[in-house]
Amino acid sequence: MIGFDWPTLAVAVIMQVDPGIDIDVGTTDGLLGGAITAALTTLVVGAILVAIAPDYTDRMMDDVLADPFGTFLYGIASLLAIGLLILLLVVTIVGIVVAIPLFLLAYLVWAVGGAIAYLAIADRLVGRNDEWLKRLLVAAAISGALAVTGVGGLLALCIGAAGFGAVLRSYLE
Repeated sequence: MIGFDWPTLAVAVIMQVDPGIDIDVGTTDGLLGGAITAALTTLVVGAILVAIAPDYTDRMMDDVLADPFGTFLYGIASLLAIGLLILLLVVTIVGIVVAIPLFLLAYLVWAVGGAIAYLAIADRLVGRNDEWLKRLLVAAAISGALAVTGVGGLLALCIGAAGFGAVLRSYLE
């Protein structure tokens, strides 16, 4: 006769009340951490850009503001193409050696482009007559505030794609 010991044991193991692993990650921890990370990334990368290449930063900000839809489309298409290329390289196993530096380079260009796009928005809100610090702080605040909400995350992706597209288009064209 078939006993019910095995199914009962399986259900008891699956449904155990205390599995012995206690990880406490709340929604607010992830959202707050993401917002702080986004704001600090925008602030640090933007400060480096302003300190090292203020003319380049101004030119890229002007490109984003002059053609936001075109730079957005260029950025999204480039992001999808790079993502697909990285995926194909990882699948080949041998291409991982190329995929990791490509991913890091794309992430760096994304951070630069995102900072430029947020600086362009802050420039429109604050004005060019004000100093860079004020524009940097407003850009970081916008970046952090958008990272807190779900819809803001989608908008942050679009803003980052516009900056990414502007930076890539300046190098590739």
